[in-house]
Amino acid sequence: MVIASNLKTNLTREKTISYLMDVENFLDEIKSNQDVYVFPAQSSLNPHHGKVTQGAQNAYATKNGAFTGEIGLEQLEEFDVKTILIGHSERRHILGETQEAIAQKFNFYKTQGFKIVYCVGEPLEVREEGEDVMMKYLELQYEGIDLDYENLIIAYEPVWAIGTGKTPTLEDISKIHLKLKEKSSAPLLYGGSVKVDTALDILKCDGVDGVLVGSGALKVENFCKMIQFADELKNN
Repeated sequence: MVIASNLKTNLTREKTISYLMDVENFLDEIKSNQDVYVFPAQSSLNPHHGKVTQGAQNAYATKNGAFTGEIGLEQLEEFDVKTILIGHSERRHILGETQEAIAQKFNFYKTQGFKIVYCVGEPLEVREEGEDVMMKYLELQYEGIDLDYENLIIAYEPVWAIGTGKTPTLEDISKIHLKLKEKSSAPLLYGGSVKVDTALDILKCDGVDGVLVGSGALKVENFCKMIQFADELKNN
């Protein structure tokens, strides 16, 4: 399974280095073979080599240039980063990234061979309009995206659940994941207020290949527990 932590705008570089080492030590201790990803804040990136894959939360579709406030390929290469999170709901809904800009970013980093964790999801008002409307909304987020890209991971994150403590029912999670799996054979993660006390049940859902965790993973012991849950499921 894929167990991923999006640290968002949290943890200093020093704390992030400690976080990564704690996860590495835990993976060695339990001899885990899960695919583990950590996405630090941009200013907390640091070269990291181990079982944990470090990724960028965002980057501009450029090697370098006059793009104030952004980082590009040149900066990621300095930190040996070859994995990126693209299309996160906070980039879409808070920072206003359009599907066209997201697809441009996706295709730029695809040409660089990056592992891409690509996020899709719907706000509450769309979900409340029914399944057909919701699926059409999600399909628009696939425009311009190569769903057969070999280094693709997709994360479904209901926007209304992120940071609210609310989650869809387990039945709903399975239902939407199985529908989305019809569109792509890429691993499909669930993200949206995943907590240590809900992660195990979510990981058991049909169609769920892992989780993308935000605030629920800020305490490293909670993130490690989720990795352990994935190991236990594989061994049962």
